[in-house]
Amino acid sequence: MLTTGRLILRRWREDDLRPFAELNADPEVMEHFPAPLTRQESDALAGRIMTLMEEHGFGLWAVEVARSGEFIGFTGLAPLTFQAHFTPSVEVGWRLRRSAWGHGYATEAATASLGHAFGRAGLDQVVSMTATTNLRSQAVMRRLGMTCDPADDFDHPRIDEGSPLRRHVLYRLDAATWRSRHA
Repeated sequence: MLTTGRLILRRWREDDLRPFAELNADPEVMEHFPAPLTRQESDALAGRIMTLMEEHGFGLWAVEVARSGEFIGFTGLAPLTFQAHFTPSVEVGWRLRRSAWGHGYATEAATASLGHAFGRAGLDQVVSMTATTNLRSQAVMRRLGMTCDPADDFDHPRIDEGSPLRRHVLYRLDAATWRSRHA
């Protein structure tokens, strides 16, 4: 479990599945993904997230607002499972319900995740990626201190050719840079 001033990043619970499915069914939340998820697809994703957490000792934590206990989505670290010029690598990522947007929660939770990545997990580098159209997530990546080289842009192998979401930007952050900023 990780905590910030306002958030708790924790292991998943059974009662997270319903609000997670609602989040994944929201077309606005899923705007930069191929499609919203059905309840079955959302539950399967949560199962994979929980399995990866057990296998690696880190993963995509369920995020709740400390004051209210409200589940607002996930943030954390995920080993990438596809082939690309920058893999193998670990990604920092997030997905939050619309009501949680605009409060700085993604940056706050991802900062805690990066602290874990470069501390306890001992990673040398973390990446983050999104569709070129996802300007909100790119802004979070920049606030995290991640940098983007246009030479790293790539076509996501799991998104159909011709989809406007296929082209992705890649941001990177290394442990030395993180430590110099958070010493």
